[in-house]
Amino acid sequence: MPNVDRRHFLKLAAAMGATLAWGCASVRPSTSGWRERRDLYPQGVASGDPDADSVLLWTRRPYADGRDSAMLIVEVAEDAAFTRVIATASAKVQAASDWTCRVLVGHLPPAGEYWYRFVDEEGNGSRIGRTLTAPADDDPRPAKFAFVSCQCLPEGYNNGYRRMIHEDENASREERLGFVLHLGDFIYEVVQYPDQVKNGRYDRKLTFPITFPKGKVVARNRFWVPDSLEDYRVCYKAYLLDPDLQDARARWPFVCVWDNHEISWNGWQSIQEFAGTDGWVPGQRLKVAGNQAWFEYQPARVLPPGSKLDTFNAPTVEDVLLKPGDFDDTGLGTEPNNLAAINSLIIYRALRWGRHIDLLLTDNRSFRSRDPGNHDEIGPLFEGDTLGFVPEELWAQLDAGRAYDGGNPPAKLSIGDRSVDNYVAKAAPQSMLGATQKAWFIDRLRNAKATWKVWGNSLGTLETRVDPQNLPPGIGNWKGKGYGLMTVYDWGSVFHERAEIYDAVRDAGMTGLVIVAGDRHSFWAGYAAKGLPPNAPFEPVGVSFVGGSMSSVGSAEANEYTQKKENNPTRALYIAEDKDGRPQATQNLTLRHGVRSAFAYAESKDVQKALAVRNPELAPHLTFVDNGGHGYATVRCDAEKMVTEFVCIPRPIARAPGDDGGPLRYRVRHEVPLWKAGEPPRMTQTVVEGDVGLSV
Repeated sequence: MPNVDRRHFLKLAAAMGATLAWGCASVRPSTSGWRERRDLYPQGVASGDPDADSVLLWTRRPYADGRDSAMLIVEVAEDAAFTRVIATASAKVQAASDWTCRVLVGHLPPAGEYWYRFVDEEGNGSRIGRTLTAPADDDPRPAKFAFVSCQCLPEGYNNGYRRMIHEDENASREERLGFVLHLGDFIYEVVQYPDQVKNGRYDRKLTFPITFPKGKVVARNRFWVPDSLEDYRVCYKAYLLDPDLQDARARWPFVCVWDNHEISWNGWQSIQEFAGTDGWVPGQRLKVAGNQAWFEYQPARVLPPGSKLDTFNAPTVEDVLLKPGDFDDTGLGTEPNNLAAINSLIIYRALRWGRHIDLLLTDNRSFRSRDPGNHDEIGPLFEGDTLGFVPEELWAQLDAGRAYDGGNPPAKLSIGDRSVDNYVAKAAPQSMLGATQKAWFIDRLRNAKATWKVWGNSLGTLETRVDPQNLPPGIGNWKGKGYGLMTVYDWGSVFHERAEIYDAVRDAGMTGLVIVAGDRHSFWAGYAAKGLPPNAPFEPVGVSFVGGSMSSVGSAEANEYTQKKENNPTRALYIAEDKDGRPQATQNLTLRHGVRSAFAYAESKDVQKALAVRNPELAPHLTFVDNGGHGYATVRCDAEKMVTEFVCIPRPIARAPGDDGGPLRYRVRHEVPLWKAGEPPRMTQTVVEGDVGLSV
């Protein structure tokens, strides 16, 4: 057995709001009298954040008889029949925690497979869950995990989980997943009611499984969002009724971070900015509520603000409108209610999985500074714009603020002959992480000892660069000096802070940096580099991947509806029909090969003719882009190489009828040998099965 101190575990369990279950050297048959009653545990069971000798277990057992609390027994066994029980404990469920239960099971052997269940005082039991502990830090065996994101319950189904379960059940023990990394948007707090959506959205006929007890309407009365803790809880309870998600949580430990939709669609720190709203909306109370609901429903080793067992010790905050003077020199709001709200739960953390994986997880929402493009002052620069791209040089100025050009930002921001005062000339560079988290992250990166250093990140890091300077004459009105950016909302446009991180990797002589991300509702693969020619030399320090959405709508699907065929000269940049009239995502070509390739394909329907006119200087950082991809990705690491597979399924607009999750669109493998310090990484790509279309 591992040498684990019981007192330490008691303190750890208390800090995480969890009960402790202590493994023992002897095994014995169960005596609980368990009889399965899944209906009494409607959200199933789950486990999370395993290490080499412990794992966190979860369930929800609600009561409606007026009591405030009840006791459960948790059993952990070495076999599914529970003839070899190695740990038991009593655990309390309380109305104050929405009847959720968190149990930290310690003193377990590493690299173990275990089964667990909960039993109430009448012998009514939960379903049986399966979980695993991490290998010991020096265990040389290959490590494998899956990463997922963006599951929107009203819009689609979790067929990707069903496929993942099917493939894992049919894999050899050595090739099975150790855990599932969920990179955010586990729920969507933005919902619509039937009177707001009469004809569905794109290919989707929306369902309406969520009605908020309170809620508030935003965005010009188009959406409902939570307005109370119970509203957030209602979301989690609805999502966790999904059978495929339940089965996945019962099969593997999950490791989770949040993105925006767990708290607020258009939010940063404790502030909300919705379309149609006059300025900032204070959201300190809702930030605390969203954090609490996440804590209650995700079995994660995160730090709540107190040490009270089984409950989230929520700070009392008021909704206070922050003013420009309430922010410090780094963009952090120092107003006490904001600080209390954003620090009510700290989710950035690190986990180790054997010799080959150091997993570092970051929070890209709670401490970020305001988006420098989300200012009314910039509006005049884009009046009359028909392209929607942001000039690369303009965004570099906005992102860097006072640090631009070695501390010499321009007095004016300009596009063509239009200019406005540089409103960020005295502002700090844009930050996703905030100063405290960034210092922690860079320090942990520098000190990571595993073969592969995996950054679990809710937001993609690969630039969405385009070349509108090469548009045919008469199309668009590009006024930029060179390249543009298609989107500017994630790490792909946080140039300054991203460069700090990549410089730290380079300066430390680090190898094996792998970034896995979500949020984009699309599959991407490429190289992690702080700059692209001609602005900077191309010097990759790692590799970067983005996984497709589990069910949420991607841009390819949206473009089929929003990019009209008539009087739309730029349609070919996003969507075009093949020889059989089927829509193809030419947006992939625009991002990977350039606008000439997209127009050539739209005209010829021929991929080779499109590639013949590609712009080889546009995207040296990209090897794969699919803006229509749904599903998940797997990562396998050993001493010599890392292999990431994209497992892409058709649009999940109906639940797959079989146990295999339905057919595949494609499976594509990206293989990266471990590189030496001072050398760039090299990636090879293989289409294992299916058709990747215009993605390569």
